[in-house]
Amino acid sequence: MSASISIFDTTLRDGTQGEGVSLSADDKLKIAKKLDDLGVHYIEGGIPGSNSKDIEFFKRVQELGLRAKITAFGSTRRKNTEASQDRNLQCILESGAQAATLVGKSWDFHVHTALQTTLEENLAMIYDSILYLKQNGLEVIFDAEHFFDGYKNNPEYALSVITKAAEAGADWITMCDTNGGTLPHEVYDIVSTVVSNLPQANLSIHTHNDCELAVANSLSAIQAGARQIQGTINGYGERCGNANLCSIIPTLQLKMGYDCIQADSLKQLSNTARFISEIANVHMPVNQPYVGGAAFAHKGGIHVSAILRDSRTYEHISPELIGNKQRILVSELAGQSNILSKAKEMGLEFDPSNENSSKVIDKIKDLEHQGYQFEAADASLELLLREANGQISELFTFESFKMLVEKSAGQPVVSEAFVKVNIDGQSVYTAAEGNGPVNALDNALRKALVQSFPSLQEMHLSDYKVRVLDEKDATAAKVRVLIESKNVSNTWNTVGVSGNVIEASWEALVDSIRYALLGQINQNDKHSNIESQHGLVNH
Repeated sequence: MSASISIFDTTLRDGTQGEGVSLSADDKLKIAKKLDDLGVHYIEGGIPGSNSKDIEFFKRVQELGLRAKITAFGSTRRKNTEASQDRNLQCILESGAQAATLVGKSWDFHVHTALQTTLEENLAMIYDSILYLKQNGLEVIFDAEHFFDGYKNNPEYALSVITKAAEAGADWITMCDTNGGTLPHEVYDIVSTVVSNLPQANLSIHTHNDCELAVANSLSAIQAGARQIQGTINGYGERCGNANLCSIIPTLQLKMGYDCIQADSLKQLSNTARFISEIANVHMPVNQPYVGGAAFAHKGGIHVSAILRDSRTYEHISPELIGNKQRILVSELAGQSNILSKAKEMGLEFDPSNENSSKVIDKIKDLEHQGYQFEAADASLELLLREANGQISELFTFESFKMLVEKSAGQPVVSEAFVKVNIDGQSVYTAAEGNGPVNALDNALRKALVQSFPSLQEMHLSDYKVRVLDEKDATAAKVRVLIESKNVSNTWNTVGVSGNVIEASWEALVDSIRYALLGQINQNDKHSNIESQHGLVNH
């Protein structure tokens, strides 16, 4: 039977110390529920003695009935005081948490420099604090801060610290690589020594990513005998971040044979990572292992041809195991296999022997040469493929647009757009203002169409990106515009390229609208003779 590994999540505490991460009490409660659904064993909620937000979290989280143990964080008692008189320890007891994480110094340098006390008093602070919380019914996890640096500087004292914590009754003893500078072989050797010195102790590992080794160091500790890992979702944390549980959990479970969470729960991992990224309002790297959007994305034609025969040729696990999915990217590197796979994914019939297949491949390569990027704009790609397959019947055609941008002294810039489109042979002319030229164009275009297509009221632009393609050309350079749009049930991305940022934005806007209307396009045979919009916007 494989060994079980306890997963201790500190996204809500250590993760919030990362730059740009700020969570309200409501945010923390939503994330705690999501972490509990995933199946982590401990959720460290924050520091109840530090701020009203964390106090509110600990009060309200009890109403959720979570399976995970809610843990409060704090430090050992102050020097030369009684544990029962320490305000920080009292706040932990009053929080209602089931467990406490106590951090104490294990590096003699820190004892002398940061605490400015004796080595003996530091040991007493650790012992008294753990014993006091244990006597009051809490489970205690002791975080030996800077343990690996302390061990390398003074192994005898570092070992005496965690031995004292064990004597006081700590349920878990955590070895912390607080500065993130330890190497995997050092972690393995030091943890192995600790295991031999404290064979009955439950050992935990807490690593930081300053050398991009937090995951590797955590796995090394497990191999040496640790049985709990502390980390955060998406690796959030101070400086370079903490150990990323999104990489650690599947590696332990799928590759190293340990039990961490239920297999069905593992399928929620990608969704959990993205959910927390959204709540934290922190961009999730597309190339993040396991859960990133590009983790199982394939672009080269040879690769795609191989994975269509057997995905094991270029995928180390099945993406479905962790709730991700295989993606086929279409670009200038694409071969016929890419197009066929993408068409199949979209539910299109695409005959490889048909002349249109080779034409659309050539067209995509030519457009990518011009600066288009379809791997980041699936909606524009789908419109191209549907056109090549004769499945697009346009509901409107573009006639013209004009822009007015006015700036008066002491007044904000005013942008106004005038758009003319043709719907069922009738010209529709509208004008609208916006907080910028693109917003004004978007408002005017949708204003022209919404009477005929009321479903457009449900969609909106959710992201807008501009990239200069030829920087050497300065203000005359081509730009690529990527637009993300959303409605109540879907998100899609479109692309436009031009030497004029307004025209590039217009192309992406029009594709966004066309994609939103795809359902009506396919159901509306009476419009089958209206010419293709792509020709009109001069792709």
